[in-house]
Parts: sequence; structure tokens; C-alpha cells
Amino acid sequence: MPTSRTASHGTTLGASTHPVAPAPGRNYRADLTLFMVIAFAVSWLSWGTAIVLGGTETNEAANAPYMLGAFGPLIGAFVIRVRRRRRGEPVPEHAVPFRAALLLKAVLLLVLGSATVLAAALLASRAGGPELSLDVAKDAVEDFGGPAAFLVGMLVSGPLSEEPGWRGTAYPRLREKLGTLQVCLVLGVTWAVWHLPLFFIDGTVQHDLGLATPSGVLFVVSNIPMAMLVTAAYERAGIAASIAVHFAVNATMILLAVEEPEVQAMILGIQALTVTALLLTHRTGRQRS
Repeated sequence: MPTSRTASHGTTLGASTHPVAPAPGRNYRADLTLFMVIAFAVSWLSWGTAIVLGGTETNEAANAPYMLGAFGPLIGAFVIRVRRRRRGEPVPEHAVPFRAALLLKAVLLLVLGSATVLAAALLASRAGGPELSLDVAKDAVEDFGGPAAFLVGMLVSGPLSEEPGWRGTAYPRLREKLGTLQVCLVLGVTWAVWHLPLFFIDGTVQHDLGLATPSGVLFVVSNIPMAMLVTAAYERAGIAASIAVHFAVNATMILLAVEEPEVQAMILGIQALTVTALLLTHRTGRQRS
């Protein structure tokens, strides 16, 4: 004798009355939306406060909200991680688990990231661009308060404050529906928009470049190949590699004082070629941690 029958509207009578959990893909989309809202809200509200205060160059009180703004993606990632664990959901299939064996690959990618900037600066210099100077690098380190402060500052502000969000949280959820190249473009444009308030905070690199200048425009555009480069690193060795490449590129650009548009354009081109080679030589597997 059958224990249940199907009603005319398609439901099954006699079955469990417990609500069916939403499909992971549906939850991933909700998580992605929540992550973006948190990342932009924390960052833009903090940076907006720094702008109102007059910027870090003229008001020391602006330093705190300026620094807090960098952690918007990390805060968003933390909220999503807690939310997922409470719901008992699996890790997205395109998340790359951390493995100690991949650390060597992360170091090699760090060197590659730095090399893209150094090679571009050397080529630009040979073509008549600004000359490279060791004194400029020394001044940059001293401005941070010494080598240790420089390394910590370059690691925390940018790589650690952003990568767990953009690559560790947003990327695997976007990959549920999009291909790698499409995700790179989406994250690159999103990253560029997220950075825009920095152009209006006196004392930032972006403010010094100026938004309506060739250097400012190239900075905005460079977010796309940079996002592709960091994503390619993430696909190979996880979050440690994306942090390493992000750190290497930022630190090298600061040490070389990259501001001239010809150098920026050269970096953009070299990174685009590097990313093309990396993406063509790697296929992303669907993996779980």
C-alpha cells in the first residue's frame, strides 16, 4: 500500500514536513550579494569619513577610517564564513584549499609578480622613461618607518585585507556560473570601482595620481590585468599565492615609485601577457577542501 500520494499541485503528502534546504548555488548567490554589500559599505563609509575629515595629509584623525576602509573585503569574508558554517554548507567547489605543499609555488609566483613590475620599469627606462633609483626605494622604506614596518604595511594593507574577500570568497562563488576569464573581468571591474574613493583622499597614492589624468586612468584600468594575475595565482596555490602576488606587485611599485603613465602602461601590457600564459597553461579542477 503506498504511503503517500501526489497532490494536483505537485507536492507529496505524507512526506517529511521539514523545509528543504536551498540548493548550495542559491546560497552562494546570496552570500556573494551580502559579501559585496559589506565590502563596499565598510570601505566606502570609512573612506567617505576620511574625505570629510580632509584626508590623511592634513588631518591625522583621518588615518583611522582610511585604514579601516581597506578591511571591507576581509570583514565581508569573515561574515560569509561564519554564516556558511552555521548553515552547515559545503565549501564552494572552486575554492582552492590551503596546502603547505603549495607554499613553494606561492613563493615562485611572488617572484613572478614582482618581476612583471621590475621588467616593465626597466623597459620603460631603456625607452627613455624615468630612470630607476635605489635612493627612491630607500626613501620609500624610510617613509614607512624602516624595513620591518614597510613589509608589514605592504602585507596587511592590500594583500591580507583584501584577498580573503575577493579571491577567497567572491571568486569561487562567481565560478559556480562563470568561466575563469569572465570572473577575472567581473572582479577586475568591481575592484576598480571599489578603489575609486581613494582618489579623493588627500595623502593616498591614488590622490597623487589624480583620477582625470593618464596615470589615474591607467591605474583604474590596471585593476583588470592585476585581478587576472592574482586570480591565476589563486587557482594554482590558493589564498597564500594570491596574497603573495598582490604583495609583490604593490611593494615593487612603491619601491620603484611607479607613477609615470609610460611605466604603468608597460606594466599593464606585461601583466596581460603573463596572465595569458598562466591561464593557457592551467586548467582549473573542481575541488573541495
